[in-house]
Amino acid sequence: MKLGIIGTGNMGTAIALGVKTFPELALFGYNPSEDKLEALAERSGLIPCASSLDVCEQSEYIVLAVKPNVIKSVLEEIKPALGPKKCLISIAAGVTLESLRSFSGDICPVVRIMPNTPALVGAGVFGVCFDHALVLDEHKAFILNLFGCMGKTHVLKEILFDAFTGLVGSGPAYVFYLMEGFIDAGVALGLTRAQSTDMVKGLFTGSAKMAEKSDLHITQLKEMVTSPGGTTIAGLNVFEKKAVKHALYKGVKAAMDRSKELG
Repeated sequence: MKLGIIGTGNMGTAIALGVKTFPELALFGYNPSEDKLEALAERSGLIPCASSLDVCEQSEYIVLAVKPNVIKSVLEEIKPALGPKKCLISIAAGVTLESLRSFSGDICPVVRIMPNTPALVGAGVFGVCFDHALVLDEHKAFILNLFGCMGKTHVLKEILFDAFTGLVGSGPAYVFYLMEGFIDAGVALGLTRAQSTDMVKGLFTGSAKMAEKSDLHITQLKEMVTSPGGTTIAGLNVFEKKAVKHALYKGVKAAMDRSKELG
């Protein structure tokens, strides 16, 4: 199988590195920065191409790992090489299937994928939309296997994509924001920054692993730590008074709304 990647920023790079061991896969790529492209080629085995059009001509599946504002121009450039035997995979936030179909002439299957940055360490969470009528079962199987190499995939209807973007696509930044807050709290309470950082990383990693491996509901896991009249409930009560859950909801909704605006 031949996979092309147009754009080798953070996510394009993550995909190139994540699929390098995928069996019988030839990988092609283009980036305006030749130095960046050559460096990635050395790490991933990617074959550098001279243009986006060249990538499309060489590949069966083409990942559009570019910013939403340049999707239209990129598709106009590669349009001469598109056809029924090509499959476009867009990771551009907010750009709808309708827009992608229009920009590409609706002559090939189009799939939307929303990744998140933990794909850089093989722990991504991907939203996948197969709503385009031209997408076949063989396309679905290949794409799910491919992106499954880099984390977990969730097949969603496009109507839920903006919500997924606001929650999971943007989500790592929220988690790092919370981690930063806990680290600062530890420093304020007398720990060194190095100590607090290491402790908080362990806290989040261990808690996430516990949630992943346990059959208990998240609320039950929380209650395991919350003794009556103890230290944990004292802290949770403050979070409730400050409406932390509501603030998280409002933040995710704002990101979702922005995703809609980008589309």
